[in-house]
Amino acid sequence: MVQQIRPGEPQYICVIPVESITGNQEEEIMTFGVSADQAKHQAEELLANNYGCKRLQVVELIQQAICEPIGQWCSANSHQE
Repeated sequence: MVQQIRPGEPQYICVIPVESITGNQEEEIMTFGVSADQAKHQAEELLANNYGCKRLQVVELIQQAICEPIGQWCSANSHQE
């Protein structure tokens, strides 16, 4: 699933480790939304539809998720020293 960042709207990213599904310790999925709740909802749908996760597994993975404003990831100031 590919999502585009929409300019002028608050954006949130939700990062979910999926090691328990794939066996790869460094694998994670990322979803985006205009709110933290929407980003989590996108992640829930992705886990259920693309990874075939059952409801309990989705809940467990979402509890491990990190949701935060995407500006923290894209800010030019965060890369300058």
